Amino acid sequence: MARFNYGGQALIEGVLMRGRNAIAVAFRHPDGRIVWAAEPLNSGPHAWRFAGAPGVRGLVVLYETLVVGTRWLIRSANVQAADEDGAELGRGSIALMLGLTLILGIGVFFLLPLFIASITTANIEQGVVQHLVEGLVRVAIFLGYLALISRTPDIRRVFQYHGAEHMTIHALEAGDPLTTANVRRYPTAHPRCGTEFLVVLIALSIVAFSLVGRQTPLVMVGSRILLVPVLAAIGYEILRWGARHRSNPIVRTIMWPGILVQMITTKQPSDDQIEVAIVSMEQALQADGETVPDGSELPERAPLDPVEPAVATA
Repeated sequence: MARFNYGGQALIEGVLMRGRNAIAVAFRHPDGRIVWAAEPLNSGPHAWRFAGAPGVRGLVVLYETLVVGTRWLIRSANVQAADEDGAELGRGSIALMLGLTLILGIGVFFLLPLFIASITTANIEQGVVQHLVEGLVRVAIFLGYLALISRTPDIRRVFQYHGAEHMTIHALEAGDPLTTANVRRYPTAHPRCGTEFLVVLIALSIVAFSLVGRQTPLVMVGSRILLVPVLAAIGYEILRWGARHRSNPIVRTIMWPGILVQMITTKQPSDDQIEVAIVSMEQALQADGETVPDGSELPERAPLDPVEPAVATA
């Protein structure tokens, strides 16, 4: 069994698995093949001296998700569009898209709830009411957004790959051979899921912003922006702690909302989607110098075609 807690994320018709020193991706190509690629995690925050230290590693994982993950998400879309126009997004376009996504995310999930709460509680003296309304609006926007996008067929397939990713990680952590039948036995929810991290982040934001109190608009807006990386670092440590102590009934109860939200963001995958997740995990293990569990399936695969080169590390 691997000595590292593997993580990952769903892509368009594919799965990304993150290991200790490398990531691997696998896609279901439009022609039916499984294609894969791997790249080392040795740039950006990964090169920091204390990249693995508590409080810092959460920011590194956030970078992996926002930068590396988004880059490969776009790359997976390019693979699916290869037979249509062969269009590729350059690094500048990807950076612009990522920047706009960050601005939109902070605006919708942090500043919009503040605006709504400030307007609706303007005549209420107790600041705690504003923070409670802000927190409830943030939760409503988050859940409403997930419920809305989950109704589209393309996103539903992404959520199926999300489930396949989690089930494969469960099988690896249990020491099982990576076979479709073994993976199928495990739940689609996982205690280290990014969805659960977002639930923790929202809960932390309610507490942290209540401590800031009712200030001038500039201070309140600035606090929502500047505290995001701090809350992300703390939230990641809470997520790791919760995953290690999930057998404790109190911890399990506290973290249960994150599992419930995963009922939206993960779906039962098909066997061919599980095969893609298995390939991604096996390639991640090999890239890390780990051994693939004995008895694992070895679905037929091919390196990403030369006419579809992997995007260089940011």
